[in-house]
Amino acid sequence: MKLIKARDFLQNLQSQTEQTDNSQLDASVLDIISEVKKAGDKALLDLTEKFDGVRLGTMAVSEAEFLEAEKRVSDEFKRAIRKARENITAFHSNQKEQSWFMNQTGGITLGQKVTPIERIGVYIPGGKASYPSSVLMNVIPAQLAGVKEIVITTPPNADGKISPYVLTAAKEAGVQAIYKVGGAQAIAALAYGTETIDRVFKIVGPGNAYVARAKKWVFGDVDIDMIAGPSEICIIADETAQPRYVAADLLSQAEHDEQARPLLITTSGHVADSVKEELTRQTEQLERKVIAGQSLAQNGRIIMVETLTEAFDVANRIAPEHLQLMIRQPFENFSKVTNAGAIFLGDDSPEPLGDYVAGPNHTLPTSGTAAFSSPLGVYDFVKKSSVIHYPKAALNQVYAEIISLANAEGLTAHAKSIQIRKDEGDA
Repeated sequence: MKLIKARDFLQNLQSQTEQTDNSQLDASVLDIISEVKKAGDKALLDLTEKFDGVRLGTMAVSEAEFLEAEKRVSDEFKRAIRKARENITAFHSNQKEQSWFMNQTGGITLGQKVTPIERIGVYIPGGKASYPSSVLMNVIPAQLAGVKEIVITTPPNADGKISPYVLTAAKEAGVQAIYKVGGAQAIAALAYGTETIDRVFKIVGPGNAYVARAKKWVFGDVDIDMIAGPSEICIIADETAQPRYVAADLLSQAEHDEQARPLLITTSGHVADSVKEELTRQTEQLERKVIAGQSLAQNGRIIMVETLTEAFDVANRIAPEHLQLMIRQPFENFSKVTNAGAIFLGDDSPEPLGDYVAGPNHTLPTSGTAAFSSPLGVYDFVKKSSVIHYPKAALNQVYAEIISLANAEGLTAHAKSIQIRKDEGDA
């Protein structure tokens, strides 16, 4: 993990942003989307065989597969998934929104009608790891919002099956419409529909680069939650931080994949040196040590700063997915954070706590998008309609203003729509 000064890190950060080139990836993704739009189920089956190495007879997960999955997971896992479901539900229940109306003088009624999106698709990654927690984090807010139909797509294993942990989490969440399809082809199927998979109105859930770019290209035909990049963790640590904790927390994200970005911002040279030693020692103990090691080597940085004020300035420029404050006074300082997907306060609030059981959503903005976007929530699964009612007497009071503004914009039919009512009232 490289040691770097804050100024040099920020210069490199800007350079990396400017040099991103997705042209080859986009060409592949657009070909896949086009193939699915043309050939439907056949394309999905062919692409699954090509990318996942298995020829499926059917894509839908059967009831027998759910029952088999339930037998394969431990009671301990079932208890854990239920505890997570309870906490996630409790937290997200506070995000519910309601329609509202305001009555003004003259019989005018204005308001906002909140309506759930009717049908959504949830993408759950497969491949290098299993993500039952992502099932809960994406499904539960949608259910609380009132979404009627929720379908899940996820890539099959080489044996044509889905992780029993994912299936058990889905059943615990009350979703049984699951299809064995992954990658850009799954996003295309959700966006445009096939013989087996009906199109949805919104697609949510994390995925690899192909999934992220596919979501970008179908946006506009459907809504999406976000275009997620590699996982990130940024830790601000002062001299009070415990190096073994800091290293363990950095590795908790480094093990996701080789592109994950573990960052430490510290005012302490001693902490920096000790964390480097701990990373070397702890990485060797991991099952995914090769992946974590590559993440640390390629993307990991220890950023040296003079003061905590400078540390927060750098963190806000990064706008990280996860920000941990391992400092003497986290509560007194966390108001200095302006850009972060999730903020973890203190030595005993590590990032994995938020990934699994704390309750807040772990689907978070990445790649600096926390500067302008938010974690997934109930609010992402509703749409809002403005409500306007004016009785004739109230409309009479604003004829002149509407006509004046419409004529100023050259929209004479707008003005005529009002004038015709005024003329009728004057007759």
